[in-house]
Amino acid sequence: MIDVLVAGGGPAGLAAAIRAASAGLEAVVVEPRTAPVDKACGEGIMPGGVAALRGLGVRVNGHELRGIRYTDGRRSAEAAFRGGPGAGVRRTELHAALHERAAALGVRVVTGKAGEIRQDEHTVRAAGLTARWLIAADGLHSPLRRALGLDRPVPGPGRYGLRRHYAIAPWTDHVEVHWSRHGEAYVTPVGERLVGVAVLSRDRRPYERHLAAFPALAARLGGGPDATPVRGAGPLRQRALGQRAGRVLLVGDAAGYVDALTGEGIALAVATASAAVDCLSAGRPEDYPRRWAGVTRRYRLLTLALLSAAGHPSSGRLIVAAAHRAPAVFRTAVHALQ
Repeated sequence: MIDVLVAGGGPAGLAAAIRAASAGLEAVVVEPRTAPVDKACGEGIMPGGVAALRGLGVRVNGHELRGIRYTDGRRSAEAAFRGGPGAGVRRTELHAALHERAAALGVRVVTGKAGEIRQDEHTVRAAGLTARWLIAADGLHSPLRRALGLDRPVPGPGRYGLRRHYAIAPWTDHVEVHWSRHGEAYVTPVGERLVGVAVLSRDRRPYERHLAAFPALAARLGGGPDATPVRGAGPLRQRALGQRAGRVLLVGDAAGYVDALTGEGIALAVATASAAVDCLSAGRPEDYPRRWAGVTRRYRLLTLALLSAAGHPSSGRLIVAAAHRAPAVFRTAVHALQ
C-alpha cells in the first residue's frame, strides 16, 4: 500500500514527496510531463524559500540575490535581505534539483494524470493506484480542486503574468520591481548572462506592449537577444472552499493563491507541502486546514494589501514614492516577506 500518492510533480508536489520519504513513508508522484518542467514565473526565490529548500536537502545553483528594489523609472527604493541572500534560479534548474533529491530518497515518479478520484474510509484511488492518502499538488488551475467541488469563484478581472529571458549580463544583485499604471515588471538575474523579466497586469496584451510601459527598463534591455520564448500564466488569483476533502489534501497553488507580487511561491509550496505531510505523519489530517491557514496567513494579508494598492492606475508611482520617502518602512515590509 502506498502511503502518500502525490498528484503533480512540480515544486509543491516534489516537496511533499521528499518530506514524506524523509519521514519514512512510501511516496509516489503522478505527473504527465517529463522533467525538468518550465513555467512562467519570476524565478526569484526569497531567503525563506532558499532556507526551506535547504531543509529538504535541496541546494540550487543560481544568481545570488541581495535584496529588492522598487522603481518607477524616476525614483527608487531598495532594501537588503537580512539573514542571508535569496537566489535567482531558472525554473528548469529548480525542478531538476527537486527531482534529483526525490529520486535519491526512493520516490517513484509515474507518468500519467490522476484522473477520477475514488475514496473510502481507509484508501484513496487515482491514476490506477491505491494509497492511504492523496496530496493534490496539480497547480494553479487544479483539476482535482475542481473535481472535488472545492473551487471557489473569484470576482473581478484577473491578473496575468508573462515572462521572457534576455541573454545579457545582470546589472544588479537585487530583484527589481518596475511599477507603471498598467502593472509591474519583475527583473530577476538568473545567470551570468541571463536575466528574466516577468510582467504582471490585469491588461491582456502582447509582451512587447507591456514592456513599452516601462521605458527605462526597455532602454536598459536595449533590444538584447531573447533567450527564451514568452510564457504566460493566469488568471493568478485562485480560491478554494477548503484544503481537505476526505483523504485528499491540497497543497501549493492548488490550495489557493493570491498573487505573485511578493515572490513567496516556493517558500509557500514547501511550507504547505510540509504541513500536509506532518499532519499525515502525526495521524492528524483534520489539523491540516488550520495549519495551512497559519503558514500562509502573513503572505495572504500582505499580498492582498499590496494587490489592493496596485489595483489603482496611479498607485504604482505612489507606492514607489512612499518607499522612497520612508526607506525604513520599506525595509520593514521587505523583511516581513522573508
